[in-house]
Amino acid sequence: MLRIILPKSVKLIIDILEKNGFEAYAVGGCVRDAMLGREPQDWDITTNALPFQVKELFTRTIDTGIQHGTVTVMMNHIGYEVTTYRIDGEYEDGRHPNDVEFTSNLVEDLKRRDFTINAMAYNDRTGLVDEFDGIGDLQRKVIRCVGNPEDRFNEDALRIMRAVRFAAQLGFGIEENTRNAIVKLAENLKMISKERIHTELIKLLVSKNPQMILEMYNTGITGYILPEFDDMMNTPQNSIYHIYNVGEHTIKVLTSIEDNQYLRWAALLHDVGKPSTRTTDEKGIDHFHGHEEIGSEIARKILKNLKMDNKTIDIVTRLVRYHDYPLTDGKKSIRRSMNKVGEDIYPMFLKLKRADIEGKSPLSIEKNIPILQNAELLYEEICRANECVTIRNLDISGKDLLELGILRGEMVGKTLEKLLEIVLDEPEKNKKEILLEEAKKYL
Repeated sequence: MLRIILPKSVKLIIDILEKNGFEAYAVGGCVRDAMLGREPQDWDITTNALPFQVKELFTRTIDTGIQHGTVTVMMNHIGYEVTTYRIDGEYEDGRHPNDVEFTSNLVEDLKRRDFTINAMAYNDRTGLVDEFDGIGDLQRKVIRCVGNPEDRFNEDALRIMRAVRFAAQLGFGIEENTRNAIVKLAENLKMISKERIHTELIKLLVSKNPQMILEMYNTGITGYILPEFDDMMNTPQNSIYHIYNVGEHTIKVLTSIEDNQYLRWAALLHDVGKPSTRTTDEKGIDHFHGHEEIGSEIARKILKNLKMDNKTIDIVTRLVRYHDYPLTDGKKSIRRSMNKVGEDIYPMFLKLKRADIEGKSPLSIEKNIPILQNAELLYEEICRANECVTIRNLDISGKDLLELGILRGEMVGKTLEKLLEIVLDEPEKNKKEILLEEAKKYL
């Protein structure tokens, strides 16, 4: 019999339920991940005990979703969701069942789940319960709905995105009937909240296979959740520096950059301004003047619409705004670019630069990679020398200037900016006595 090593707390919860005459199993994603040799993030438990019966058996419980049969049992400061076997009623909003019916039959509960690989249950007494060949689909590396895929997607439209996201995370394909249902029902995603969509998008973007955004495009999903990507996929780049259209280039950048959410979002959106700025000259060469600034504003609107947090919006829009900022030779140039782009995001800026270059033509790579490598070396030297690139790192403060007799706040700020200009060109002048002498010229 196949064995899964259950955490002590999970085993204890199951044992307590079984000793009191109930059935209980670990279920869903935790079983899937354990079968794949992955560390489960959460362990969920399903049982034929009713919620009030679960509450009677455990000292510390939280009514997290008791109307749908879920009670969270606290063990060693960790919460474990324990849910009564249930049959879902009709779905009218593309997300929640109107009502649920508790059942004593485990298989009835497993029938309502989204994909076969998530519809397996396990305990040490019975072993693996796998009525829908989830283990076979794990071996075949496919995502397949439990039962009729159209029924599953009509119950919760977010499952349409989850299918592609699981495929991206696991490196799986999507079973034909399941994929056909995605294409047919992608429009249902319009019913799903922006918060749930952005959660799924992030999981896909930071997965090992972010190029699966192309599958979202091919199945029609992005047309409803990110139509700007469709525009990129339909925008050519006729130029000696490009061999891909904007969308294809974007996918290349996505796949070559590390799985940091800020970098992946920036990679996805760095050229989002190109479709609206494309012009073609008399020689048939495409140009995208101002696409960085316009793209930054489009990215801001997209991220706000997806209810992203302010930090993510700030970092990503700045990366989009400056991703094409030129890197000319010399430390002076790099210090100025650090000041312009932002010292806090400069390492990410350089990583985005590299991925952007690597997603272009061989000619562009040959021309620009040596420039980037030199910039990376100069940046490291500037950091090691702790050279000043921002006003806050000047060896002089606004208070020092006020004591000199520069009384108005506006004059103080402008003087600090002028002093920074000097230091950006000549970092050795970042000494208080030198800066005080320079400041006197502006009195």
